[in-house]
Amino acid sequence: MSHVPEFEVIPAVDLQDGEVVQLVQGERGTEKTYGDPVEAAQRWIDAGAESLHLVDLDGAFEGERKNAAAIDAVLETVDVPTQLGGGIRTVEDACDLLERGVDRVILGTAAVEEPEIVAEISERYPESVVVSLDAKDGEVVVEGWTEGAGISPVEAAERYDDLGAAGILFTNVDVEGKLEGVATEPVRELVEATDVPVIASGGVATLEDVRALEDAGAAAVVVGSALYEGAFTLEEAQAATQ
Repeated sequence: MSHVPEFEVIPAVDLQDGEVVQLVQGERGTEKTYGDPVEAAQRWIDAGAESLHLVDLDGAFEGERKNAAAIDAVLETVDVPTQLGGGIRTVEDACDLLERGVDRVILGTAAVEEPEIVAEISERYPESVVVSLDAKDGEVVVEGWTEGAGISPVEAAERYDDLGAAGILFTNVDVEGKLEGVATEPVRELVEATDVPVIASGGVATLEDVRALEDAGAAAVVVGSALYEGAFTLEEAQAATQ
Protein backbone atom coordinates (compact mmCIF):
# COMPACT_ATOMS: atom_id res chain seq x y z
CA MET A 1 0.00 0.00 0.00
CA SER A 2 1.40 3.37 -0.90
CA HIS A 3 0.74 5.78 1.92
CA VAL A 4 0.54 9.46 1.09
CA PRO A 5 1.41 11.27 4.30
CA GLU A 6 -1.29 13.61 5.48
CA PHE A 7 -0.68 17.29 5.06
CA GLU A 8 0.50 18.62 8.40
CA VAL A 9 -0.10 21.96 10.10
CA ILE A 10 2.90 22.67 12.35
CA PRO A 11 2.70 25.40 15.01
CA ALA A 12 5.78 27.61 15.33
CA VAL A 13 7.36 28.31 18.69
CA ASP A 14 9.83 31.12 17.98
CA LEU A 15 12.09 31.97 20.90
CA GLN A 16 13.80 35.24 21.73
CA ASP A 17 15.30 35.97 25.15
CA GLY A 18 13.60 32.84 26.49
CA GLU A 19 10.10 33.94 25.44
CA VAL A 20 7.80 33.07 22.55
CA VAL A 21 7.63 35.87 19.98
CA GLN A 22 6.53 36.52 16.42
CA LEU A 23 8.44 38.96 14.21
CA VAL A 24 7.13 40.80 11.16
CA GLN A 25 9.24 40.01 8.08
CA GLY A 26 12.04 38.77 10.29
CA GLU A 27 12.78 42.29 11.55
CA ARG A 28 13.94 42.57 15.12
CA GLY A 29 12.04 45.22 17.03
CA THR A 30 8.74 44.20 15.43
CA GLU A 31 8.11 41.34 17.82
CA LYS A 32 4.99 40.59 19.75
CA THR A 33 5.51 38.44 22.83
CA TYR A 34 3.42 35.39 23.67
CA GLY A 35 4.80 34.18 26.98
CA ASP A 36 6.39 30.96 28.17
CA PRO A 37 7.70 28.48 25.57
CA VAL A 38 6.74 25.36 27.54
CA GLU A 39 3.19 26.64 28.00
CA ALA A 40 2.92 27.52 24.31
CA ALA A 41 4.27 24.12 23.25
CA GLN A 42 1.90 22.32 25.60
CA ARG A 43 -1.02 24.37 24.34
CA TRP A 44 -0.38 23.36 20.73
CA ILE A 45 0.04 19.71 21.65
CA ASP A 46 -3.19 19.77 23.65
CA ALA A 47 -4.84 21.29 20.57
CA GLY A 48 -3.68 18.34 18.45
CA ALA A 49 -0.26 19.34 17.03
CA GLU A 50 1.60 16.31 15.69
CA SER A 51 4.94 18.10 15.69
CA LEU A 52 6.42 21.46 16.64
CA HIS A 53 8.61 23.95 14.80
CA LEU A 54 11.08 25.58 17.19
CA VAL A 55 13.20 28.55 16.19
CA ASP A 56 16.01 30.10 18.20
CA LEU A 57 15.76 33.66 16.85
CA ASP A 58 18.72 34.89 18.86
CA GLY A 59 20.71 32.05 17.28
CA ALA A 60 19.54 32.98 13.80
CA PHE A 61 20.68 36.58 14.17
CA GLU A 62 23.74 36.19 16.39
CA GLY A 63 24.89 32.84 15.00
CA GLU A 64 24.94 31.30 18.45
CA ARG A 65 22.29 29.64 20.56
CA LYS A 66 20.99 31.79 23.39
CA ASN A 67 17.75 29.97 24.11
CA ALA A 68 19.25 26.58 24.94
CA ALA A 69 17.64 26.40 28.40
CA ALA A 70 14.18 27.25 27.07
CA ILE A 71 14.56 24.74 24.25
CA ASP A 72 15.71 22.01 26.65
CA ALA A 73 12.65 22.72 28.80
CA VAL A 74 10.37 22.30 25.79
CA LEU A 75 12.11 19.07 24.73
CA GLU A 76 11.70 17.65 28.23
CA THR A 77 7.99 18.48 28.26
CA VAL A 78 6.72 17.49 24.84
CA ASP A 79 6.27 14.04 23.39
CA VAL A 80 5.82 14.96 19.73
CA PRO A 81 8.59 15.28 17.13
CA THR A 82 10.34 18.64 17.05
CA GLN A 83 12.32 20.46 14.40
CA LEU A 84 14.66 23.23 15.47
CA GLY A 85 16.33 25.99 13.52
CA GLY A 86 18.30 29.12 14.26
CA GLY A 87 22.04 29.45 14.58
CA ILE A 88 22.96 25.85 13.77
CA ARG A 89 26.19 26.39 11.88
CA THR A 90 28.23 23.19 12.20
CA VAL A 91 27.94 19.41 12.14
CA GLU A 92 28.80 19.45 15.87
CA ASP A 93 25.98 21.89 16.67
CA ALA A 94 23.52 19.74 14.77
CA CYS A 95 24.59 16.43 16.26
CA ASP A 96 24.57 17.91 19.77
CA LEU A 97 20.94 18.94 19.31
CA LEU A 98 19.93 15.62 17.78
CA GLU A 99 21.53 13.85 20.74
CA ARG A 100 19.58 16.10 23.12
CA GLY A 101 16.28 15.01 21.64
CA VAL A 102 15.53 17.31 18.73
CA ASP A 103 14.19 15.13 15.89
CA ARG A 104 15.22 17.33 12.99
CA VAL A 105 17.63 20.21 12.67
CA ILE A 106 16.90 23.04 10.28
CA LEU A 107 19.99 24.39 8.55
CA GLY A 108 19.83 27.67 6.69
CA THR A 109 22.89 29.81 6.09
CA ALA A 110 25.30 26.97 6.89
CA ALA A 111 23.73 24.62 4.35
CA VAL A 112 23.75 27.25 1.64
CA GLU A 113 27.39 28.09 2.28
CA GLU A 114 28.61 24.51 2.87
CA PRO A 115 26.16 22.06 1.32
CA GLU A 116 28.28 19.02 2.23
CA ILE A 117 27.43 19.40 5.92
CA VAL A 118 23.91 18.26 5.03
CA ALA A 119 25.35 14.95 3.84
CA GLU A 120 27.67 14.63 6.85
CA ILE A 121 24.86 15.04 9.38
CA SER A 122 22.49 12.83 7.38
CA GLU A 123 25.02 10.01 7.35
CA ARG A 124 25.10 10.02 11.15
CA TYR A 125 21.40 10.75 11.65
CA PRO A 126 19.38 9.74 8.60
CA GLU A 127 16.27 11.80 7.81
CA SER A 128 17.29 14.43 10.33
CA VAL A 129 18.20 17.47 8.24
CA VAL A 130 15.73 20.02 6.94
CA VAL A 131 17.28 22.68 4.73
CA SER A 132 15.79 26.10 5.11
CA LEU A 133 15.56 28.06 1.89
CA ASP A 134 14.44 31.63 2.34
CA ALA A 135 13.60 33.48 -0.85
CA LYS A 136 13.22 37.16 -1.59
CA ASP A 137 12.31 38.20 -5.13
CA GLY A 138 13.06 34.67 -6.37
CA GLU A 139 16.58 34.50 -4.91
CA VAL A 140 17.78 32.52 -1.88
CA VAL A 141 18.83 34.87 0.94
CA VAL A 142 21.07 34.07 3.90
CA GLU A 143 22.48 35.60 7.12
CA GLY A 144 19.13 36.57 8.64
CA TRP A 145 17.74 37.52 5.20
CA THR A 146 20.30 40.25 4.63
CA GLU A 147 22.39 38.75 1.80
CA GLY A 148 21.53 37.22 -1.55
CA ALA A 149 23.12 33.83 -2.30
CA GLY A 150 22.92 34.14 -6.08
CA ILE A 151 20.84 31.02 -6.70
CA SER A 152 17.15 30.33 -7.09
CA PRO A 153 15.24 28.12 -4.65
CA VAL A 154 14.80 25.46 -7.35
CA GLU A 155 18.56 25.32 -8.06
CA ALA A 156 19.25 25.01 -4.34
CA ALA A 157 16.60 22.34 -3.79
CA GLU A 158 18.02 20.11 -6.52
CA ARG A 159 21.41 20.26 -4.79
CA TYR A 160 20.03 19.16 -1.39
CA ASP A 161 17.96 16.38 -2.89
CA ASP A 162 21.25 14.66 -3.78
CA LEU A 163 22.76 15.29 -0.33
CA GLY A 164 20.09 13.44 1.66
CA ALA A 165 17.96 16.29 3.00
CA ALA A 166 14.77 15.02 4.65
CA GLY A 167 12.84 18.16 3.86
CA ILE A 168 13.02 21.70 2.60
CA LEU A 169 11.57 24.49 4.68
CA PHE A 170 10.62 27.16 2.19
CA THR A 171 9.98 30.66 3.48
CA ASN A 172 8.88 33.41 1.18
CA VAL A 173 10.34 36.47 2.89
CA ASP A 174 8.23 38.79 0.75
CA VAL A 175 5.13 37.72 2.70
CA GLU A 176 6.60 36.53 6.02
CA GLY A 177 4.85 37.67 9.20
CA LYS A 178 2.59 40.16 7.43
CA LEU A 179 -0.61 38.11 7.66
CA GLU A 180 -1.44 39.16 4.11
CA GLY A 181 -1.57 35.77 2.48
CA VAL A 182 0.76 33.38 0.74
CA ALA A 183 2.40 33.12 -2.66
CA THR A 184 1.78 29.60 -3.95
CA GLU A 185 3.61 29.70 -7.28
CA PRO A 186 7.14 29.51 -5.81
CA VAL A 187 5.98 26.58 -3.64
CA ARG A 188 4.53 24.76 -6.64
CA GLU A 189 7.75 25.27 -8.61
CA LEU A 190 9.81 23.80 -5.77
CA VAL A 191 7.51 20.82 -5.30
CA GLU A 192 7.73 20.00 -9.00
CA ALA A 193 11.52 20.34 -9.06
CA THR A 194 12.41 18.06 -6.15
CA ASP A 195 11.48 14.76 -4.49
CA VAL A 196 12.20 16.17 -1.03
CA PRO A 197 9.05 17.11 0.91
CA VAL A 198 8.51 20.88 0.95
CA ILE A 199 7.39 22.52 4.18
CA ALA A 200 5.94 25.96 3.47
CA SER A 201 6.30 28.88 5.84
CA GLY A 202 5.52 32.57 5.81
CA GLY A 203 2.49 34.78 5.48
CA VAL A 204 -0.27 32.32 6.40
CA ALA A 205 -3.21 34.44 7.53
CA THR A 206 -6.34 32.42 6.72
CA LEU A 207 -7.60 28.89 6.28
CA GLU A 208 -7.65 29.60 2.54
CA ASP A 209 -3.88 30.16 2.70
CA VAL A 210 -3.43 26.79 4.39
CA ARG A 211 -5.56 25.07 1.72
CA ALA A 212 -3.72 26.89 -1.07
CA LEU A 213 -0.35 25.60 0.14
CA GLU A 214 -1.70 22.07 0.41
CA ASP A 215 -3.04 22.39 -3.16
CA ALA A 216 0.38 23.66 -4.30
CA GLY A 217 1.84 20.32 -3.17
CA ALA A 218 3.47 21.25 0.12
CA ALA A 219 3.83 18.39 2.61
CA ALA A 220 3.24 20.68 5.57
CA VAL A 221 2.85 24.30 6.58
CA VAL A 222 4.36 26.10 9.53
CA VAL A 223 1.96 28.59 11.12
CA GLY A 224 2.93 31.24 13.65
CA SER A 225 1.23 34.62 13.94
CA ALA A 226 -2.15 33.46 12.65
CA LEU A 227 -2.44 30.87 15.43
CA TYR A 228 -1.14 33.18 18.15
CA GLU A 229 -3.44 35.99 17.06
CA GLY A 230 -6.43 33.65 16.86
CA ALA A 231 -7.09 34.10 13.13
CA PHE A 232 -8.08 30.42 13.23
CA THR A 233 -7.47 27.50 15.55
CA LEU A 234 -5.16 24.57 14.95
CA GLU A 235 -8.22 22.29 14.89
CA GLU A 236 -9.83 24.41 12.16
CA ALA A 237 -6.64 24.35 10.10
CA GLN A 238 -6.36 20.57 10.39
CA ALA A 239 -10.03 20.09 9.52
CA ALA A 240 -9.67 22.39 6.48
CA THR A 241 -7.01 20.19 4.93
CA GLN A 242 -8.22 16.65 5.56
